[in-house]
Amino acid sequence: MPVDASSPIPPALDQLRRQPEPRPEEIPGLLEQFAEVPDPRDPRGVRHALVVVLALTACAVLAGATSAVAVGEWGAVAPAHVLERLGVRPDPLLPTRLRPAESTVRRLLARIDGDALDRAVGRWLSDRHPKAKGASGLRGVSVDGKSLRGVARAHGRKIHLIAAMEHTTGLVLAQLDVGEKTNEITCFQPLLDAVADLAGVVVTSGAMHTQRDHATYLLGRRAHYIAIAKDNQKSLRKQLRSLPWRDIPLLGRTRNTSHGRSEIRRIKVATVNNLLFPGARQAIQIKRRRTNRKTGTTTIKTVYAVTSLTAAQTTAAQLAQLIRDHWNIEALHHIRDTTFAEDASQLRTGNAPRAMATFRNLAIGTLKRTGVTNIAAALRRNARDPRRPLGLLGLA
Repeated sequence: MPVDASSPIPPALDQLRRQPEPRPEEIPGLLEQFAEVPDPRDPRGVRHALVVVLALTACAVLAGATSAVAVGEWGAVAPAHVLERLGVRPDPLLPTRLRPAESTVRRLLARIDGDALDRAVGRWLSDRHPKAKGASGLRGVSVDGKSLRGVARAHGRKIHLIAAMEHTTGLVLAQLDVGEKTNEITCFQPLLDAVADLAGVVVTSGAMHTQRDHATYLLGRRAHYIAIAKDNQKSLRKQLRSLPWRDIPLLGRTRNTSHGRSEIRRIKVATVNNLLFPGARQAIQIKRRRTNRKTGTTTIKTVYAVTSLTAAQTTAAQLAQLIRDHWNIEALHHIRDTTFAEDASQLRTGNAPRAMATFRNLAIGTLKRTGVTNIAAALRRNARDPRRPLGLLGLA
């Protein structure tokens, strides 16, 4: 039956067609993203716009600042033309500019909306990098958590952050504060809700997140998963262990040496239609044989996992690569701990510890998207030239 010209079907089909990619000038800049963060202050008597303080903090952290004191010191010595680009206003009485003091930075970070700040930073990083595929040929996103130990040591509120990081680029696409009265499991879906497009993405996580609700959520967003089966899913793990692995051929073997040990990893994959997990299409067995090169001690560990990817969508080698790439998020945690001294931070008030962690994610992601591999050296280089952070953040 022919469709009448006034039918809504053609316009609807037009909306479903792939929309053109936005031009670079159409993508919101960092200041525009920061402008979406609500200002917690009473507007009366405000001397420095929130966007200005956030932009100054971002530049200072890119120059190696690890505390609110260091951020204030960076702003105190930054040249006038740099402050002008950040939006710092001239003093109406003196021939200088009103520079945000360390106390201003500290108070604002303590009261800032951490979720809104993370969304702003995540959107900015995501908009400026193509959806990268790793060595596996698939785009992977890791979900993992990290505690800010310095805050806990000071008998303050325990702060535990859960983040979603792209495997290949190391960009943190989203981050959430796990409250004291809950755990990472309840934050999994709200965290990934902040990632705009998950279609075709392979989400990897630790055994804690091998939850049926999580799998159903990912399938509903047209994403895939690789879920590790441990004792929190006893029926699934029992089913996986009972498969006839001796009869399943070895599909991959890798060997590498690092951290004073050599490791051999063997992988087997089998298509199974009745796995006790929503949407699971393949069972995975990974056998790790590790030898301590100093003591000669050898340990063998077998890991079982399931994935929603079918044999037609991926190979055993790709699955092995995705599982290994998941732990790239530990490299992010290591950089924040060692290069930025996160666990030794003295910031313990309100949302300030989380906000500084967000700025560290922004600094690391910004440097990585330019091809930097030595973060510490790049921070020292930025500290020598206050214009470099502006250029890296698109503010020059």
